[in-house]
Amino acid sequence: MKSSKHIAVICNYELKPERIGGMDRFFMAYDRACKEKGYEVGWFFSNSQVHSFYKNLKVFVSQGISAEDIFLEYSKEGKLYDIVITHFVALCTPFFQKLKNEQEAYIIAVDHNPRPINGFPIRKKLRNRLKGLLYARYIDCFVGVSKYTINCILEDYGSHLKRKTALVYNGVKTSLYEERKSENFGKMVVASHLRESKGIQDLIEAVNLLPEENKVLLQIDIYGEGPMQMELEYKVKLYHLENQITFKGSSSELPHLLEGYSYLLQPTYMECFSLSILEALAANVPVITTPVGGNPEIIKEGKNGFIFKAGDTQTLSSIIDKVLQKQYKIDKKVNLLIKEQFTLERMVEEHLKLLPCT
Repeated sequence: MKSSKHIAVICNYELKPERIGGMDRFFMAYDRACKEKGYEVGWFFSNSQVHSFYKNLKVFVSQGISAEDIFLEYSKEGKLYDIVITHFVALCTPFFQKLKNEQEAYIIAVDHNPRPINGFPIRKKLRNRLKGLLYARYIDCFVGVSKYTINCILEDYGSHLKRKTALVYNGVKTSLYEERKSENFGKMVVASHLRESKGIQDLIEAVNLLPEENKVLLQIDIYGEGPMQMELEYKVKLYHLENQITFKGSSSELPHLLEGYSYLLQPTYMECFSLSILEALAANVPVITTPVGGNPEIIKEGKNGFIFKAGDTQTLSSIIDKVLQKQYKIDKKVNLLIKEQFTLERMVEEHLKLLPCT
């Protein structure tokens, strides 16, 4: 028999004890807020092992299969939910039809999925539009994490979905972040998964283009891991940039480390609405990034960062060079907007508003 106070959250997101980031903190805060409203929440994660940070959540995990399949296996036992929420799950697939038919739940699909910088090829666009016609009816609410994402949902799956599409920006727990108070001249940071779409290879090229007299002033720490790590490390050695660029691996201590840097570097090709950018700004650290995804919705040229075209290593090198020469400088605090509009508390509150009858 279905309880009237049960939520299932399905996330293709890997739990890692060495990487406690913004989404982990959101999941924890959202679970706590739901419990306060009388809901019980079941969390279904892919390719994960439960660790101590999640000890108070009811978590279902398995190795080697998707969160959707974990949920479907569990639901065979007869467990029914009134509300099902998906994160990092492809939209408008047969899964949602099966979900609606088996659970008769109110379904909320949160879109965190970035799109290619030049858009999808025509075949993919046609397939998406067909999937929108076939399966969008089974999703009761689409959620975009930026205006960019909202536009992508409507373009991909059909403008008729506008009436059931909502915008909820990502947010961060601002109290966690130590505020940068010193210049930290020449010290810059990258916090990113190490895959091609994040553009770290372009950053290495840009550093290599710097004049030698300014190159020696630069220190970049890269936090993160991913499939390109060995290739990126090789490129650093090839250009003899070991004194400029250091790979630090994953760390859960970034909220306390960011204040030791002057800029966050994010040369990405794909983004929805970057938590790394919000975290850097929360620590009063300006950002050098690209105008992809929702980045222009938060980064304003010369006010809290600098923007260059994705893949333009020459311009990126020029920006870094001008920062090192002190021709480019941001003196105003860049964390006030985050504290006012992009907090974790506001993110949780906005997601709670999406629940029916709350």
